[in-house]
Amino acid sequence: RHKDRITTAEAAMKYVKAGDTVFIGTGCGEPQHLVKSLVENAEHLNDVHIVHLLTLGVAPYVKEPHRDRFKMNTMFISENVREAVTKGVGDYTPIFISEIPGEFESGRLTLDVALVMVTPPDVNGLCSLGVSGDIVSAATANAKYVIAQVNTKMPRSMGASFIHVNQIDCL
Repeated sequence: RHKDRITTAEAAMKYVKAGDTVFIGTGCGEPQHLVKSLVENAEHLNDVHIVHLLTLGVAPYVKEPHRDRFKMNTMFISENVREAVTKGVGDYTPIFISEIPGEFESGRLTLDVALVMVTPPDVNGLCSLGVSGDIVSAATANAKYVIAQVNTKMPRSMGASFIHVNQIDCL
């Protein structure tokens, strides 16, 4: 039903432009395939600002060959970005998690692209953010473009953790 939104990760990266701020989904909901594709298809990019709360998987944008294209700002220093923050090539913003959605909503932290992971759409077109029910919903609501990695293994969580497929630019 949503074939017009289904594409490859590589093709979806056309939404990311030089100077953009890119949000990466949180924790176990980090869209690792999209993150890898972002870095692998970055030859046209520079000055891309990566923003995330907590990532547990890959973080190739903080590695030496990619530091000239990406600048990272984390709101929690996890193992995969600790060295970058320690060396001063990545930033850390101490903030209460409850205050982050307000930063997105007010425009103090503008998001151009949100890379997230979702469940497949249900019969009503709703995708669950699953295990990323923290700030990801606010990020998708305030980003200009939303690129979602669909994961059939992502659990559907209830509450305010849904995004309609029409609010997603690429699946």
